[in-house]
Parts: sequence; structure tokens; C-alpha cells
Amino acid sequence: MSRPVILITAADLAPAALALLTDFDIVYAGKTPQPADIEALARQHNPVGIIVRYSGVNAATMDAAPALKVISKHGSGTDTIDKAAAAERGIAVTAAVGANAAAVAEQALALMLAGAKSIVALNQRMHAGHWDKATHKSLELGGRTVGLVGLGAIGRRFARMCDAMDMRVIGFDPFARDLPDYITPVDLDTLWAQADVISLHCPLTPENRHLLNADTLARCKRGVIVVNTARGGLIDEAALLAAVQSGQVASAGLDSFAVEPMTAPHPFHGQPGFTLSPHIGGVTSDAYVNMGVAAARNTLAVLQASTQAA
Repeated sequence: MSRPVILITAADLAPAALALLTDFDIVYAGKTPQPADIEALARQHNPVGIIVRYSGVNAATMDAAPALKVISKHGSGTDTIDKAAAAERGIAVTAAVGANAAAVAEQALALMLAGAKSIVALNQRMHAGHWDKATHKSLELGGRTVGLVGLGAIGRRFARMCDAMDMRVIGFDPFARDLPDYITPVDLDTLWAQADVISLHCPLTPENRHLLNADTLARCKRGVIVVNTARGGLIDEAALLAAVQSGQVASAGLDSFAVEPMTAPHPFHGQPGFTLSPHIGGVTSDAYVNMGVAAARNTLAVLQASTQAA
């Protein structure tokens, strides 16, 4: 008898994760799988589980795999999975919550510092032979207020870093409980009004799409720094571009975008005030292993529970 199949929407999985899945045949979708590729593989192999690294899983893919019992995200964001369709079909959706928290929080810190200290622009000027010591002033973050939208594992870790830098930390998250005493919970109107830095750490939902838009950006302090290591759809990119160009936003450090991979040319390309990275906040050697292992364990937990229930 053939063994059950687990489909990986990528070209690889950490060896430590694969070691947990030795009872299954593993099928890889390749480096840059598209939804049609994943659906075709699902129809061909009828997997019992899908571990999602890249792209996503839609209803058509679920229907192509009648044996499918679990879709496990290799990371914390499940917005690329049609969760409503999964629920209708009795398919569990899981996430590796917290597995990449350290990596993403460090990326947020790097992007915040890059904006406050003009790291990218000064580096380019230095390489061009300039010495701007007499004309440049950076922003000192100690004593400034950072506003976090989302206080899960990543947001809390970033908050701890900011607190260690003597920043005042305020945050909005209607689901957060038992916050440490250095995070002051506030509503969004207060956060927009008081934050010198705004950093996004929440999942993307239909309700918060374009959370940062022309209206909310206009309500922020002039010269605010915006950091996004969460999901690109949280920001109206045209509104952010206009806000940076006007000086309402001093700088934007972005690791996620509305369309990924980012289209080229893109309106952000070549624009002063933007520090960009290709959604690699959670891509470190340690996070790769942590997320893979968590995704594998989540997959096994659902499959074992399903077997016991049967």
C-alpha cells in the first residue's frame, strides 16, 4: 500500500521537520508555486496534509484532494489560506505561532533603526564619496513613543526591545491579555495621535485591510516612522507613497507588500524615504527550522487526532 502524502508548497523543508514525517511521502511544489500548480499536485497525489510555505491554498485545491485533513502554515500568517472554505470542508488550518517571533521582531527593529538613523541613505552617500557630518541629524529613539498594532508573540518581543531602548510603548490589540507592564494598551485613535513610530504586527483580515490609509496617516504625527513586517495589505501603498513624499511620514521600512513578489517597476522603487526588504523578516536559519518543526508537529497532531476519532 502507498503511504499517505504531505504536500509542501516549496522546494524544501528543514531536515528536523522531515524527520518527524517519515511515515509519509513528501511532495514538493517547487520554489515559486502558483495556485494552479498546487491544485494540480493536490489532484495528482491527494495529500492528507499541506504545509504552506509559499503561495496559498484555495477551495479548488481543497476539492482536488478529498483526503485532505489539515493545512499547516509554515509561519504565523494564514491569510493565504481560504479558512472559510476549509471550515466548510472540515479541514483544520494551523499556524506555527511564535516560531519566527525573534526573527521578525529583529527585522522590525532593523527597519525602525534604518529609518531613524538614515542608514541606507548615508551608506549610499558615503559610497559616493560624500561626508555629511555637518549637515545630517538622526532621530534619537530613547524617550520617543512606539505604537504597535498587534501584540502577539512578535509584537510583544519587539515591544521588549523598544522598552530596552527607553522608548515608551503603546499598543492596540483587542485580543491581547496579560500584557507586561511596559506596554500601555490604547485605542487606535490614541495610537495614531501619539506614536513617533508605528509598527504593524497583526494578521490581515477583511476588516483591517488598508488600516494605514490617507485618513489614518493624516491623523498621525508629522514625521512619523512606519514599519511593516506583517502583511502588505494592511497599508494603502498609494497613500503611503504620498505621505512619504509630503513629509507626513518621515520614512517607511517595509518587509511586506500588497503584491508579492513585488512588481517591477514599483512606485516605491527609487523613492527616498523607503527601506525595503523582500518579506524575509522570518527567514533566518533558526526560524526556518523552528517554523518547519512547528508546522510538521501541527500537521501530525491533526492527523493523529483524526485517526483516533475514526
